[in-house]
Amino acid sequence: MRSQRPKVLHELCGRPMVLWPVHAALEAGAATVVVVDSPRRALEAVLPAAVELVVQPRSDGTGGAVVAALAELDSRLDPGATVVVLSGDVPLVGAHAIRELVEAHAQSGAAATIVTTVLEDPRGYGRVVRGPGGAVERVVETKKDGDASAAELEIREVNAGIYAFDAGALQAALPRLSAENAQGELYLPQVLDILTADRQAVAAHVVADHGLVLGVNDRVALARVRQLAQQAIHERHMRAGVTILDPAATVIDVGVEIGQDTVIEPFTTISGRTSIGSGCTVRHSYLVDCLLEDGVSVGPFAYLRPGTILRAGAKAGTFVEIKNSDIGPGAKVPHLSYIGDADVGAGTNLGASTITANYDGTNKHRTTIGERVRSSVHVSFVAPVTLGDEAYTGAGSTITEDVPPGALGMARARQTNIEGYAARDKGKS
Repeated sequence: MRSQRPKVLHELCGRPMVLWPVHAALEAGAATVVVVDSPRRALEAVLPAAVELVVQPRSDGTGGAVVAALAELDSRLDPGATVVVLSGDVPLVGAHAIRELVEAHAQSGAAATIVTTVLEDPRGYGRVVRGPGGAVERVVETKKDGDASAAELEIREVNAGIYAFDAGALQAALPRLSAENAQGELYLPQVLDILTADRQAVAAHVVADHGLVLGVNDRVALARVRQLAQQAIHERHMRAGVTILDPAATVIDVGVEIGQDTVIEPFTTISGRTSIGSGCTVRHSYLVDCLLEDGVSVGPFAYLRPGTILRAGAKAGTFVEIKNSDIGPGAKVPHLSYIGDADVGAGTNLGASTITANYDGTNKHRTTIGERVRSSVHVSFVAPVTLGDEAYTGAGSTITEDVPPGALGMARARQTNIEGYAARDKGKS
């Protein structure tokens, strides 16, 4: 990845790559989910509470990672249980695919079942070598020149890095792994060789949709996987009743929720844990970690930042930025405004170029605007300040004091016209 960040912490549609298989395992009903990390414990901060973290003392390969995981689980692991091994850099495997693997493993009666797929370009993947009868004989690595023969490199069936093992068979095989290879690592596929040598069956579960088992080793592959993940996110929302006018021009993170009959117009980005209700319209806007209730209208060119709440029927219009604010039911911020750290009551209309001056250079303060307030254009509210229900403000005002309910707040200098100024100015040139 050519990055200071661990590969599996690179983001994929709003979620670190490693969390995609973690969430899939949890959704599939795994009794215990263990994530193997390096001694830096870089993954610890992003893992859900239900997931256990195990440290692999040294970077000695995929086999070493499983050795570390089973050392933690040995006392709790039923020898008859099924152990599923997923890869943190194979993010698109879903809960359904995991359940299918477990079912196929149970039906096969094999000691191990590996997930395979057939790729047009299998470079970088371990090849699956089958015997004359079609049984899996071994997996050949291709990381270094000489790992595989020319004939083996022609094989297009590849190991996806996803396995189901009988726990007892895996526990018995792991101590026999050897690091006698070019990388000096313990390869998990060696377990398959050991099982075969012990005359235990190894089965293959072939996945037709190779996108589900694509691995990520660089940013090119990450972009390819992101495209597939984004397509799946769009399709999920559209099948649930959301209109996405141009999916190719729309970005939606995996954690976003959108209600029925909402329309997402092109060039919109919806990220984080944003939740949008039903019957909303979002036009060419950027939304991050915000909540939109039913019937809301956003954009075009709006920026809704974290903590923004638009209550039912509210509007954030053209070139409007809102941050950490609660915009009440039916309230409108139509255009060219910044509303930060504010509470705006139901039915209020904030005129063009309304600004809440929420930061005094040291602290942030809130602005409270009541119900059915009418602010005119070019008004600044210097927080902390409160406007009562049905208050008005005059155009161009800078409001620094509270405005009582039903009152008109005015705060601007009286206009002065200087007659003949243009002619006088010309005389100076």
